[in-house]
Amino acid sequence: MKRILLFIPMYNCENQIKRVIARLDGGVQAQLAEVLIADNGSADGSIDSARQALTGLKNVRATLVQNMKNYSLGGSLKIAFNYCLDNNYDHCLVLHGDDQADIGDILPYLRDESFFSYDCAFGSRFGPGSRLSGYSRMRILGNKGLNLLISLAGRRRISDLGSGLNMYKAAYLKDRFYARFPDKLTFDVYMLLHCLWTGANFIFFPINWSEDGQKSNASPFRQGAEILSLLLKYLVNARSVFAASYTAERKYGYNVVYSHKP
Repeated sequence: MKRILLFIPMYNCENQIKRVIARLDGGVQAQLAEVLIADNGSADGSIDSARQALTGLKNVRATLVQNMKNYSLGGSLKIAFNYCLDNNYDHCLVLHGDDQADIGDILPYLRDESFFSYDCAFGSRFGPGSRLSGYSRMRILGNKGLNLLISLAGRRRISDLGSGLNMYKAAYLKDRFYARFPDKLTFDVYMLLHCLWTGANFIFFPINWSEDGQKSNASPFRQGAEILSLLLKYLVNARSVFAASYTAERKYGYNVVYSHKP
């Protein structure tokens, strides 16, 4: 059986994180080796809420850490990938703590092991079979437009640039190339472009996504501008996008605030 690390990054998710953890029932826990939650400097009661909810996970190892500072989403994902590699896990499954994605959407593929051969499996909000709630028409059109541009650039259909449910094979991460990427909310886009650039074996799968009652930490217009700039840079000189000029030597410290074994 593959050893899967479930990583949940959270930032000001006091109410949502309880619901996310509650969905990790016995069937989900059976597929996991460990649940790792990283708080990224929340100003609310996310830590206490997560700690209390984790006590209900009886059949899987659980660890809750608090980042020493806010590293943005990219920095938190670097912590997860390093933790995955340092502890000899086979895959790192990422589920955002804001309760917008549902882990149940990937569970069938874990049970039948059909995704284990892929370097990356990306949840898609905009592909066939996906269901999306709480998005404005303008945001949907904007995302689909960016997906189309990157599809043309990569000569492959891309149906999402970064959702809250993705899985990465440790063997693909072993060179720790991700350490060179900026610590931004666009980190997932760098990961996707790296897959295209290296010819990685990846797949998209449909997910249910809801922003009803949720508040995104990303500005759609700023995100769109950053992605367009990154895409232009990729088209002009793809190698420069992955140059070792960002934060390869940066340390990402954290404190363990809760841990238990089954």
